[in-house]
Amino acid sequence: MKALERKLGAIADGTYTGDDFVLADAKDADMAFGAAAAGPRPDGSGWRSRPEYLDAMTALVRADAIDVLLTSASNGERLAADGVLDSSAVTLAVRANDTTDIWNQRGGVYPTRPSRPFRSANLEIVRAFCDLVLYSVTFNNDLDHDLRSVEEYARFRSEARAVGMRHFLEVFNPNAPQGLAADEVGAFVNDSILRTLAGVTSSERPLFLKMAYNGPAAMAELVGNDPSLVVGILGGSAGTTRDCFELLAQSERHGARVALFGRKIQRAESQLDLVRLMRAVLRGEHTPEAAVKEYHAALAAAGIAPTRPLEDDLAVTDPLLAPTAGG
Repeated sequence: MKALERKLGAIADGTYTGDDFVLADAKDADMAFGAAAAGPRPDGSGWRSRPEYLDAMTALVRADAIDVLLTSASNGERLAADGVLDSSAVTLAVRANDTTDIWNQRGGVYPTRPSRPFRSANLEIVRAFCDLVLYSVTFNNDLDHDLRSVEEYARFRSEARAVGMRHFLEVFNPNAPQGLAADEVGAFVNDSILRTLAGVTSSERPLFLKMAYNGPAAMAELVGNDPSLVVGILGGSAGTTRDCFELLAQSERHGARVALFGRKIQRAESQLDLVRLMRAVLRGEHTPEAAVKEYHAALAAAGIAPTRPLEDDLAVTDPLLAPTAGG
């Protein structure tokens, strides 16, 4: 049994502990950023290459450090062909669609315009090496764009069911909201999720959600409304190491059971040490602050220069995670 199935089972039957929290490495940035997807090289000599990106994925899988590896269709195919996941407890997942709000080419302006649905991956072909995909939607309080998004999601679900594909659903915060105040975003996204899934029966429902953490009240509201809905958070920007551990700890405390971190893992000086300490935070072995200190100690022991001094890396820079935000 893969770790994902075991952990989702524990969440469903009410025996969840911090060890059952699902950690996913979101290494699908090549469907958004192009050459910059794998992040900068530490020596400043440019961007990491696709082979380096694949090497980082392979290292995390072989260490059984994560539960789910999310990739593009092309990279998932390569890893599957190389047998990287054959004897691993890690589940491979592929990004099924690439809506225009994630098109982040250098010099591009697409993320500032209302999201439009688009899908590069062919589900029938992907199904030959993977049975779990991510489908993404973005609601902007714009009737025409939002209607098209849910229509395409319905079409996707039908195709996925026909080929025997499971999915999880990503719901981004509005990227170009219409008539929506900042303090209304959390409620708008929650209602959009619940309204969309109300008409979806069990055979087509997502395994879990991936969404932005919009604060403790919004998270608690969504989790409390439907306990059968497994809520996961996305990582967003890289931030500090303290931001990473705080986001994990606070979201779990308010009901999240999955985290899918991309840049927070990919931009880390030591991805394996970061994920190891994420587990320690979830098990209650370290506070977020203590985990940052342990992370820097691990970097020093390995002779790795940190990106920022310990004092700076201990700072909480995301306002939603600050103590005054109620987390």
